[in-house]
Amino acid sequence: MNDYRRMIDRLARSNHAIALTGAGISVESGIPDFRSLGGLWSRYHPIEYGHIDSFRSNPAKVWKMLLEMDALLSRADPNPAHFALAKLEALGIIRAVITQNVDSLHQRAGSKRVIEFHGHNRSLRCESCNLRYPREKISLSVTPPACRCGGPLRPEIVFFGEQIPTIAFTEAMSAADSCDFLMVIGTSAAVAPASQIPLVAKNRGAFVLEINPTPSELRKEMVDFRIAQSAGTALPEIVTLIGVNNYE
Repeated sequence: MNDYRRMIDRLARSNHAIALTGAGISVESGIPDFRSLGGLWSRYHPIEYGHIDSFRSNPAKVWKMLLEMDALLSRADPNPAHFALAKLEALGIIRAVITQNVDSLHQRAGSKRVIEFHGHNRSLRCESCNLRYPREKISLSVTPPACRCGGPLRPEIVFFGEQIPTIAFTEAMSAADSCDFLMVIGTSAAVAPASQIPLVAKNRGAFVLEINPTPSELRKEMVDFRIAQSAGTALPEIVTLIGVNNYE
């Protein structure tokens, strides 16, 4: 049995596997990595347009960037990687997906336990009174959209300068501390506090698989096996091999 097959065997027989996903998993859905050439941050300075203080001081200006983000996310559909992770969960292999993405594509693909580290795009929240509205109920023909109290509405996402939601952070760290297999998919996991997740899992003794077409900033000693492919190629193949070997 070669190393790749041993990795598949270990995943299939794991008791508590989890996945940590980043922008790379959604690139094949047509959402460019915000930090990549052509991504949002190449056109909008991340602090000038992505910091909570910027939103509070000039929500209309920040909504120029948010409109473009909303259009990108609304056009996107789950790709084979999202469906493969949902299948692994249905097989009882993946227990949770921790995602740094705000596109809700994991849920749309069928994943049930998704921990949204940076929030989501399904609702808008009033910055003044915290009242929430379903995204589809709010017209963006005039920006910034306003709450009934008159306060500016914002996506339910984490801006720079804001803390990770307490529940999401606690659930993510608990999942990492309980896992025996961690899949790191489409992310460098280099930015705190998401960077803590592989560390917590590794310190617990988990097997760490990285799926990324290009080398990431994860230290070599952190990763037990690397697949230098896109998630949309690698994950369906893993699901197929698990099915062929009748692990389910």
